[in-house]
Amino acid sequence: MSARISVLIVDDSSIMRKMIRTIFEKTPDITVAATAMNGEFALYKMKTLKPDVIILDIQMPQMDGIAFLREKKSLHNSTPVIILSSIARRGAHETMEALALGASDFLLKPSSENDYNVQQVADQLIQLVRAYSGKKSFHETDTALRYKKYECLEYKTPQKYALKKMIVPKRQPGKIEVVAIGISTGGPSALRDMCSKLKDTLSVPVLIVQHMPPGFTEEFAYSLNKICALEVKEAHNGDIIKKGRVLLAPGTAHMEVVSKPLAKVIQLKDSEPVNGHKPSVGVLFSSIAAQYANRSLAIIMTGMGKDGAKEIGSVYIEGGFTIAQDAASSVVFGMPKVAIENGFIHKVACLEEIPKIINSLERGPILNH
Repeated sequence: MSARISVLIVDDSSIMRKMIRTIFEKTPDITVAATAMNGEFALYKMKTLKPDVIILDIQMPQMDGIAFLREKKSLHNSTPVIILSSIARRGAHETMEALALGASDFLLKPSSENDYNVQQVADQLIQLVRAYSGKKSFHETDTALRYKKYECLEYKTPQKYALKKMIVPKRQPGKIEVVAIGISTGGPSALRDMCSKLKDTLSVPVLIVQHMPPGFTEEFAYSLNKICALEVKEAHNGDIIKKGRVLLAPGTAHMEVVSKPLAKVIQLKDSEPVNGHKPSVGVLFSSIAAQYANRSLAIIMTGMGKDGAKEIGSVYIEGGFTIAQDAASSVVFGMPKVAIENGFIHKVACLEEIPKIINSLERGPILNH
């Protein structure tokens, strides 16, 4: 049994501090080390108490969340920070600035302005704290720990994992014409890292589904565009899928690819959630398999649950190439783990290697590399 995860709660609202503390009082593996009403107090308590995770509001008196993160960064402090703010929906820019300054992830506080209720936020917050703490949770199974032991090698074969079955694709992968990426928890930081390493010579389009609340994806795409050599934008209906462009699914709709007489374009569907999500990774992967067959590369990355873990199988069966992020570099080894166990993955790669693989597509069919 490992030490409990210690949390520092930073929020100017006494009601919110009490509510968050109550959430963790019911959680046996997490304890509240302290609370703080603004960034100044938080800096002092961070240095003296050394919490495992910090939960941070953005708007606070004297020193707000952004100023706190700037100061924390100057101190080279690596404690994970989860943004929990009531202004996040209205202030997507501030939230993205917080991520750029090193915050690990974000959640919206429950309020009348969004669809999240207190229990949903509580469940997600507990999961995020466990994921980012880096500590063995009381709730981790032996299976989860077994996956964590693999080191970040250049490539790993799925045979290292316990596959449920072996699937035989219809054909071998051909020359890749599109890259489709599905990602969830841990995604904002992972995508910032990955996009900053993509080369401007990349001659294939990149399509991304990141689980993110409505109102954030446009600002997130803009923030990625500032650090990526390629054009990054939130996808709109009719956007042409062309080389050198990275399209991020909006938080309000599923993203699919359709063929038009002169080009393949984006089609957005404001339909019911799939696999519990909208946008859904599964919808994108199914569409890519149908439109590109063996000329696609599908990558499933860090995230809770199993969105896309089944549908990446359609890419694999059609002869497309599939990659799963490894356990060591995933914040949550959920979506990739299920895809691997289903037998739908060609290669398991760490976060550092994924942009290298994408950049290498100029060399022809990926199996020849």
